[in-house]
Amino acid sequence: MVKIVYCISKLPRLNNEEFHRYWRDIHGPIAGRIPGCRKYVQSHTIHRSLGEREPAFDGVAELWFDDWKALEAAMATKEVAAALEDERKFIDHSRTAFFIAEEHHVI
Repeated sequence: MVKIVYCISKLPRLNNEEFHRYWRDIHGPIAGRIPGCRKYVQSHTIHRSLGEREPAFDGVAELWFDDWKALEAAMATKEVAAALEDERKFIDHSRTAFFIAEEHHVI
């Protein structure tokens, strides 16, 4: 399995509640229709400091695919195009990071 991990930040015009509601309730079902995606998880940031550190992102999205070929096939679909278009409504892409990874379970 391979997964895409997106570390995302909200658009500055949105407050935390608006961002999390839109991501979960509107964008979630759109992204959930991506063909070949075996698992889609949203991790919403708890907006509190820990010690002296503030959260660097507003959330993380993870999308799992069987392999690289399945990921590439998904990226060419109208469902991915729709999800990417919808991201413009709530994500600040200038403050977003992503990577593609394989998990290695340690414990």
